Amino acid sequence: FVETGTIAIKVIFTFANMKNSIVIAIDGGSSCGKSTLAKALAKNLNYTYIDTGAMYRAVTHFLQQQGVKPNDIDRVESLLDSINISFANVEGENHTFLNGSDVEKEIRTMKVAGQVSEVAAIPRVRHFLVEQQRAIGRERGVVMDGRDIGTVVFPDAELKIFLTANLEIRARRRFLEMQQKGTQVGFEEVRDNLSKRDLIDSGRTMSPLKPAKDAILIDTTDLNIRQLLDQAMGLVAQITEKTAG
Repeated sequence: FVETGTIAIKVIFTFANMKNSIVIAIDGGSSCGKSTLAKALAKNLNYTYIDTGAMYRAVTHFLQQQGVKPNDIDRVESLLDSINISFANVEGENHTFLNGSDVEKEIRTMKVAGQVSEVAAIPRVRHFLVEQQRAIGRERGVVMDGRDIGTVVFPDAELKIFLTANLEIRARRRFLEMQQKGTQVGFEEVRDNLSKRDLIDSGRTMSPLKPAKDAILIDTTDLNIRQLLDQAMGLVAQITEKTAG
């Protein structure tokens, strides 16, 4: 299947007010199906979907616009006050806005993908975005996907899912997704980028990519989205039954 200083963050969403609403944390590497599952769950449960990866991509895109490299930490931190990220529904799809401009297409490019893990590893960037994500999740009825949602952002989330998949399968998914969007890129470039990001994400000191101790691991290599969603919905049912009781 196809996936999909201070930073001022304004999040435009209508939060679900549902009895027994829970926080669902979905983590995993790139192209394991996190966003696909999170969006499907949010739609089925009438929950709010928060794309945390888009936040880091938006910061990365902004830095690239300014010609600032991730290793120039002082310059990165000095520009954070200039960043405003918001989310809005555009023709039925969740779009990311950077300083008032729709950047959903721009933040999904290989240019951004090539640096986002380095930007995400900067402690000050992570700290503030994590605080924003926690503020959103306090409303409950939220599905949030990323790389440290269950371990750092919401260690007390009622349901934590960690997705894995074979690298070749993940690369094929991302390659097909980018082709469908009209992005010209080679398969090997996509695979190498995913491999590099895996290494950076799992090896960084702050908030490394790893499953929470109580996360439920699901290998999506041989699953289609319906099978994956059915598994996740079953887990949600189990959790909500317990909270209701």
